[in-house]
Amino acid sequence: MAGTSFDSMVLPPDSSCPFCSIAQTYPSFPPDQPPAPDAPELDPFKLAPASFVVLSTPMLMAFLDIMPLSHGHLLLCPRSHKPKLSDVSPEEAAELGAYLRLLSKALSRTTGVYDWNVVQNNGAAAAQVVNHVHYHLIPRPEIRARGKFRESFTMFGRGQREDLDDDEAVALAAKLRANIAAVLEEESRKGKL
Repeated sequence: MAGTSFDSMVLPPDSSCPFCSIAQTYPSFPPDQPPAPDAPELDPFKLAPASFVVLSTPMLMAFLDIMPLSHGHLLLCPRSHKPKLSDVSPEEAAELGAYLRLLSKALSRTTGVYDWNVVQNNGAAAAQVVNHVHYHLIPRPEIRARGKFRESFTMFGRGQREDLDDDEAVALAAKLRANIAAVLEEESRKGKL
């Protein structure tokens, strides 16, 4: 094949990896011009369980966690199958970092929660469940402001996770895509990204 080169750092998609399935099913779209919420390319029910994509670039994907620790819990990962952070390319690392910041702004605006965790686990002993590098962005609502002084909000990996409600997720994903586009537009006017 002329023009095709082999890159030993790019692993083939793993057919058993749910994140690879999402990456193969959902095409990329410009983050500043996301498709309409009812666009067929965003249909969350193309896969089971459903996948609520909020960002899809040629290199990265972000989608709602199907077992969120809090409202708005997002996952960000490279499209290509890379088991651990040490496996990503410098270009993927740079784009992951840029979009972690952007998604953090859009997530806070969407949920109204201005405290959050960014968590990334490498390997089973470090609590990595899906063997495809990914970041968790987890909004942390202020429970003490609601008078719950004895409660503590559990750290990642502990506490109660609940199934994502499909109807709520459709609306939340649409709002997140709109806020990602808005943040990008604001930052382009300021000349920084």
